[in-house]
Amino acid sequence: MINWLRVTLCMTILVLATLVMAPAQIVLLWLDRPQRRTLPRLWHRMACRLVGIRVRVHGTPDRQRPLMLVANHASWKDILVLGSIADVVFVAKSDVKAWPVFGILARLQATIFIDRDHKRTTGNQVNEIGKRLADGEIVVLFPEGTTSDGNRLLEMKTSLFGAAAAAVPLSPTGAVHVQPVAIAYTGLHGMPMGRYHRPVAAWPGDIALAPHLLGILYEGAVDVDVIYGEQITYTAESNRKVVSRQIEKNLRSMLALKLRGR
Repeated sequence: MINWLRVTLCMTILVLATLVMAPAQIVLLWLDRPQRRTLPRLWHRMACRLVGIRVRVHGTPDRQRPLMLVANHASWKDILVLGSIADVVFVAKSDVKAWPVFGILARLQATIFIDRDHKRTTGNQVNEIGKRLADGEIVVLFPEGTTSDGNRLLEMKTSLFGAAAAAVPLSPTGAVHVQPVAIAYTGLHGMPMGRYHRPVAAWPGDIALAPHLLGILYEGAVDVDVIYGEQITYTAESNRKVVSRQIEKNLRSMLALKLRGR
């Protein structure tokens, strides 16, 4: 009973805060003010606290720009986690735009939506990512293309790394910095989270969103580690597949080490 009361209270607070902050964010987006990045970070930080996500950060985003963060993807909570610790913009599948609640929140964050099923528009979408990078925004890419079970890194799709190449000609330095970021769900109620319990935190695509969200709210205590790796500089001479393979190798190693408790 106590847990469900907490769930109700947390959801009520989150909804009320969203109703207050959303109009301000709409105005900031319309005016293109710098605070349009800061306000979502405050919302994500509040959401993490209410949901019960405790974030531990190892390292920092690279200071060089343009900067693309490449992260593994286990759950919708990855958005809350990364959004709570840095002013970032996300790349998401176009169908997210139509999701109830989450679609609205994604648009309020100026998310870049891509449609992988229509190849004719892919070039324009990659160019949009490149332009946002060149404008100094930190763009987060989830190149697995879907969510995993939280225990491993799926094969990464290299095509979206074309966004780094698209940003190179627009960069003042002629380079884009690509940095791997591992998101590892490591604890539940203060105890180490093993392979068996990790699906409590992860959200594979075959699980309905609403029950999963309620389950996380009911648990109320999930620990997650975010590890920033070493950036790789992408220039006009770089090979997209070579860079993506190196990022994948580094990301896989970082995730495996943290999941093993190291």
